Parts: sequence; structure tokens; C-alpha cells
Amino acid sequence: MLDVTIKNNHLESLAKYRQKLMTEPQLKHLFLELTLRCNENCIHCGSRCGEIRSEELSVQQYETFLKEIKEDMGTANKMLCITGGEPLLRKDFFDIMSMANGLGFHWGMTSNATLIDDSVARDLKKCGMGTISVSIDGLPETHDKFRRSPKGYERAMAGIESLLRVGGFKSVQVTTVVTHQNINELDELYKIFNEMDIDSWRVINIEPMGRAKDYPDVILTKDDYIQLFEFIRNMRIAGEPVSYGCSHYLGMEYEREVRDWYYLCTAGLYTASITANGDIIACLDIERRPELVQGNILKDRFSTVWKEKFKDFRIDLSDQCEKCKGCSEEKFCHGDSFHSWDFEKKEPMLCFKDILF
Repeated sequence: MLDVTIKNNHLESLAKYRQKLMTEPQLKHLFLELTLRCNENCIHCGSRCGEIRSEELSVQQYETFLKEIKEDMGTANKMLCITGGEPLLRKDFFDIMSMANGLGFHWGMTSNATLIDDSVARDLKKCGMGTISVSIDGLPETHDKFRRSPKGYERAMAGIESLLRVGGFKSVQVTTVVTHQNINELDELYKIFNEMDIDSWRVINIEPMGRAKDYPDVILTKDDYIQLFEFIRNMRIAGEPVSYGCSHYLGMEYEREVRDWYYLCTAGLYTASITANGDIIACLDIERRPELVQGNILKDRFSTVWKEKFKDFRIDLSDQCEKCKGCSEEKFCHGDSFHSWDFEKKEPMLCFKDILF
């Protein structure tokens, strides 16, 4: 374990840096939600995607928008993060991404991989995809039940194999959402992934948001959380490319132990998102509330919105929460992540104090 004094010094520096980002934000990750349509119907989906009608921007509208970004802000040090729904459901997906690649944008994608075969993998490579994260949420029966997708595990694993077979991508990552039902499958999943040539395994906890609120039996218990973080830490000690996601401040015991750096919610600081209908928001995982929409790319110039708005996200949430005020970790936690913030009660829906520390 890294020395607590060193961790404290690092976190002090990060807190100061975060204060600077509030006045000098740096766009690094721009998420494009190409569609809300999905061929799966996952229990944990924060956006409640599935077989639904979805507003979708045209190729031309994306081109106009991305040309403005390039003109106003450049393409250097910026990553387009393509998501949905399932992005590959769009028949014009490769037109959009070939255009973005032609403009000089680096891009990666989140996908369930069920629509990927060798031909699709080659097309993804051809239009410049650098990274992809594929969801595998348990062993076959658990995965399919969780994602409510018959043979979903089988098709997703076949998609991963196609990506690996075609090769040439910067990173092929697997992401697993850990629930109370699948936490005891992590060791077996590790054995499976270890025999494949994936680049990393991202292990995250299910969040109390979206559809997950309707399924309280999937939420992790205190013992589950400890088991989860001990698993990740032990994997990393062994030199395995396993990492926790960016979500949540974990206290001195686990900060820097389960991911490469320390907790920082980057919504509105490094990160912005464009919803399927063109709304400009901070992070796609944050509760969709009208007052949090900063503009729309069909009528607003993004660079102006980025510079002059997003004030709701360039704050410390802890300033709004009575439970957070006076907390010994407030300076480093800031009220935790925006995506797990209860905007009605003005408090975090998930706080690791008293769970991990």
C-alpha cells in the first residue's frame, strides 16, 4: 500500500488542480450518444435504452458540429467517446465515424459487441477506431439474465474475438458491472479473460441509478464492496491490468490502490456530452434533468457553451450537502460524483464513508 502521507500530498495537489479546472476547464473527452436504441435491455442502464424510439442527429449535423469544434478548439488532446444505446445500430455509423476520423479526431467506443464480426471489426479499424470497451457482466447465464439478451454472452465474446483477430486497435477492453448476483464470478471471469489477448479489464460497481433503482437486489452490500476492492487491489498487486472506474472517492485505504490515479469527477471539467437529440450536457450518466442541459448543438456553438456555461458542474457538491459539511474527507471527495448525486435531497446516493473507511 502506498504511504498515507504520500497519498495525502497527492490528494492535496489534486484538490488545488481541481480548483483551477473550475475556472480553466480543459475539454478532453467528448461523448457522442449516437442513439438510445439498443438490442439489449440491461437492468443497470442509466439511460433506460432498449427497443425505443430515439431522436438522432444526421451525418451532416454531426459534421457541422465537429467542424466547429475543430475550428474553435482543435482536435489535439481530445477524444470522441462514442456510445448509445448500441452505436452500431445506426446504419450510417461508419459514415459518421469516417467523417470524424477524416477531420482528425481520435475516437473510441463503448459497445455490447453483439453486432461485431470480422467484417465489422475491419470496418471499425478502417475508419480509425482506436479503443473499444465491451461489456461482459458475468458468466453466460448471469450475463444474459442481467442484460436480458438471449445468447448475449456468446455473441459478445464472439465480437471480442473478432476484434482481437483483426487487431491493430490501441486497446480492446472488457468492462464488468459488478452486482450482488455476479460478484462471486469475478475469479472465474478472470480466468476466461486471462486466456484472451484483451488489453485491460475495467471492473465497476452497479450504481443506484436508472433501471437499477427498480432492482434493489442487485445493489452491492458493504461486504460486497470490500470484496470488490480487495479483488481489484490483489489483481493489481499481481501485475494484472485490472482497474476500477473513475467513479467515487474511496478513502485513503483504496485510493490509488485500485486505479492508476486518484478520484476526480471530470463532468464539466474535462468531459462534455452530446445526447442523441443534440443537447449539450456534462456526463451521460448524470440524471437527465432539464435544468442541467447547457444548450443544443443545433442552435448553440459548443465552444461558447463550454466556456460560458457548465457552472452547475464547476462547483463542490459538498457545499450543498449538510451531511458533507465538516466531513474529514470533504476536501478530497467534493461531495462525490455528479452521476450519483440526488438532486432532490442534495446529497450523494452512494458515499463510501462508513462502507470502506
